[in-house]
Amino acid sequence: MDAFRENSDLVLEGFWSTLKLLGVSGAIAMVVGTLVAVARVSPVPILRGVGTTYVTIFRNTPLLILILITYYGLPEIGIDFGFFINISLAMGLYTASFVTEAIRSGINGIDLGQAEAARSVGMPFGMTMTQVILPQAFRLVVPPLASVFIALTKNTSLAAAFGIAEATFRMRGLTNDYATERIQIFLGIALGYIVIVEAISFGANRFERRWAVK
Repeated sequence: MDAFRENSDLVLEGFWSTLKLLGVSGAIAMVVGTLVAVARVSPVPILRGVGTTYVTIFRNTPLLILILITYYGLPEIGIDFGFFINISLAMGLYTASFVTEAIRSGINGIDLGQAEAARSVGMPFGMTMTQVILPQAFRLVVPPLASVFIALTKNTSLAAAFGIAEATFRMRGLTNDYATERIQIFLGIALGYIVIVEAISFGANRFERRWAVK
């Protein structure tokens, strides 16, 4: 395993970049996904239409196309946050459509009487959602959200095609330099992804048990 012994720093840097992509795009997905989920259950028809349109467009558009749009398209119209943020934005907006559906299912799983009780004491829609509905909805959707973030972890590998030195990018470099160790390199990098995915699963299981609805 000379490839890993001699390049351990590069491999670790690659997985650190993967984690940064996961963190930034995941944060974007959670914020946007929550807002769109609220819009989808809003009493305002226009907001429901906007939410439905967002999910339809982003969930059915290949992630690679979205990355191409943000990576090449945004700078063409004078919007350039840097290639890392541009790619993270594409991943975050794409993943947000799946977060939206997960959270919406949680909102729909809350007893309607709770929203009616909140309205009966004068709470507006926004306060009802933030103070009553969403805290319970998040408790219900830990497993599907974990699945969404596991998929996002694997999707970060697409960034290698655009020059971000994450784990898959480092794997390509190692297989070029150590052609006789390709199988070991593939398995080693795969193991790294498995560790990240298992960490997400472990965290989700802990949260699910802690927040279990009695």
